[in-house]
Amino acid sequence: MTVSPSSVQPFLDLLAAFVRTPSVVGSEEPFFRVLQRELELHGVSVRRYQGLLEAFGDRPESLIVSAHVDRNGVVASGPGEFQYAAFVARAQGDLDGNSISEQMAGTIGGRFAGARVEAYDPWHGGYLGQGEIVSSYRCEKRNNVIFEIPALQPLRPGTPVAYLEHLDVRENSIAAQLDNVLTVTLAVDMFRRGFQGTVLFTAEEEAGRSWRYILAWLRRHEKTTQRLLVFDTSPYQDAEAANAQDIVLRRRDANAVFAEPLVTELSDICDYLKIAHTYKDTFIDELNATRVSEGLPPRSLGRTELGRVVAATNGEVNGATLQIPTIGYHTSQETASLSAVNAALRVTSALIDQAV
Repeated sequence: MTVSPSSVQPFLDLLAAFVRTPSVVGSEEPFFRVLQRELELHGVSVRRYQGLLEAFGDRPESLIVSAHVDRNGVVASGPGEFQYAAFVARAQGDLDGNSISEQMAGTIGGRFAGARVEAYDPWHGGYLGQGEIVSSYRCEKRNNVIFEIPALQPLRPGTPVAYLEHLDVRENSIAAQLDNVLTVTLAVDMFRRGFQGTVLFTAEEEAGRSWRYILAWLRRHEKTTQRLLVFDTSPYQDAEAANAQDIVLRRRDANAVFAEPLVTELSDICDYLKIAHTYKDTFIDELNATRVSEGLPPRSLGRTELGRVVAATNGEVNGATLQIPTIGYHTSQETASLSAVNAALRVTSALIDQAV
């Protein structure tokens, strides 16, 4: 289905602004500041905690949404040395080899050869220069991808380097480093459309840590809920597989089974709005049946933020995921169809209407 960019133009304008604001995993503070300003411009109440920005309306308990502010990038780690930010030593304790990102680590480096990048101050976001990734390689000893960016030497160790990009709006799709900025924009746009619940904007999801910040927030406020809705993108290998649905749901991941009432509610909304939707766990199960029959190792169901929270709270906190299908995962040209974006806007509008 052809969807005109003009039908979602306010959303795309906000997304374009967010795309241009760097937010490398572990160095999200400049993005948090831009995000807080945008929310306060629309009269949304906000509170800051370590690794998390809480935004809430007049009925904060009606629905709790989680969206992740971090994106993949590079961090200076020594003289003339740059490493993939999500896998630096400080993050590896929260990674267990079972995430989709880790399983793709061997192919990540080559995806950014020739990419323009920009260094920025991790606190105030000040611009520190540009360069180009000329080469990269996987270092097994450090369990990371090492990048060569000659034009950015020297930089203080710990300096984040973001991919220099803009939002590419095409006839039927959009492209940029969409994970996770696309779903952050969706959450902010919900407030512009009258959402009165709560959104938890979290850091370090790509390093497997965002769930810890959510857990700390829940314990701080002594909250339990079965209506935690986590936004994300969902990667597919090609456009045919991605375009088979506009919304991706999940019944479970490698850690936990999700809350059936909320999963069913989302499915019912999709059915009512005639939005094509599928379940990612079913897709992976079917894919693995084929892979095993061909003598290939099965793919992981993935360890999502929601699954980690469910496991850590013994099910006292649970919910569902709402994902937008994409291709070109973890590249600066990750692509989502405008049909899928429009579907996400319609589903979230239905959730807003139900909470009124």
